[in-house]
Amino acid sequence: MGYRRIVLLLVTLGLVPAGLLSAIGVILLMVGEAVNLLMGILILTFTGTLVTGTILVWVFLRREKNLSELQSDFVSKVSHELRTPLTSIRMFSETLKLRRGDVATEDRCIEALERESTRLQGLIDRLLAWGRMESGMRVYDLAEHDVSAIVEEAIGAFEPTRERRDVEVTTDVPPRLPKLWCDRAALVDALVNLLSNAYKYGGNPKKIEVSARTEKGKTKISVADNGLGIAPREQKRIFWKFYRVDDKLTRKQDGSGLGLSIVQHVARAHRGKVEVESAPGAGSKFTLVVPTERPVSDALIPEGRTATSESPPA
Repeated sequence: MGYRRIVLLLVTLGLVPAGLLSAIGVILLMVGEAVNLLMGILILTFTGTLVTGTILVWVFLRREKNLSELQSDFVSKVSHELRTPLTSIRMFSETLKLRRGDVATEDRCIEALERESTRLQGLIDRLLAWGRMESGMRVYDLAEHDVSAIVEEAIGAFEPTRERRDVEVTTDVPPRLPKLWCDRAALVDALVNLLSNAYKYGGNPKKIEVSARTEKGKTKISVADNGLGIAPREQKRIFWKFYRVDDKLTRKQDGSGLGLSIVQHVARAHRGKVEVESAPGAGSKFTLVVPTERPVSDALIPEGRTATSESPPA
């Protein structure tokens, strides 16, 4: 209601007077006298500025409203996701307390506790990483790294999910790609986020393909899935913080809406970008595009602070 009242106030105090003044300005221009012509031009100029200012205020208010709604939705989602593993941890802890001596039950509870605590830690780590990136406090440790090693480490971090569930992961990474001047841990985290998304929204059975190529001085690392795909109008919005596609399948999946925002932060910090190729029913392919050559200076990196280091000798 507050937003609606402000918009109504803007229309009443901005657009309505601007319309009346415009009519007066047009009438003065039609009269034809020099003084009237000058007054008419001044009035129309003033009304144009008034209308432009009113529209800009409305645009900024709408953006703030959307951000407020996204943040409220984000808090709700994070609260739910934190509550779920905490409730499970408490339940299995009580079960252990009540069923002491039952080896089979203890093993199941310990396994569940490990799984839920890992899930909780992953969520908290993601929130902290995003907070550092948003505030510009993320430090990137830059050095030369093999692309194949980065991909292998990311798949290794994704391996527990792959082992517990039926996920087919294939790789296509040539052995002699040029080395990347990058923060290895940051790129691994970005790829793990892309792998997790590909798993969440993949088809049945789930198939994920990871590939890497070098073209025109840029290294492209891609993660493709066989899911339902993303509509063209959603392909830019999915990188907004807190944003999730308003779809029944998406809403059933756990997630804070920060994964792709983090991936975009990492890509931009490496002077690169994230590309999306997707269509409804045809799966999705996310590609990290990073310049292969080392920058002249770290000042070229727009987001986050950097700590450079030479790669260790082979």
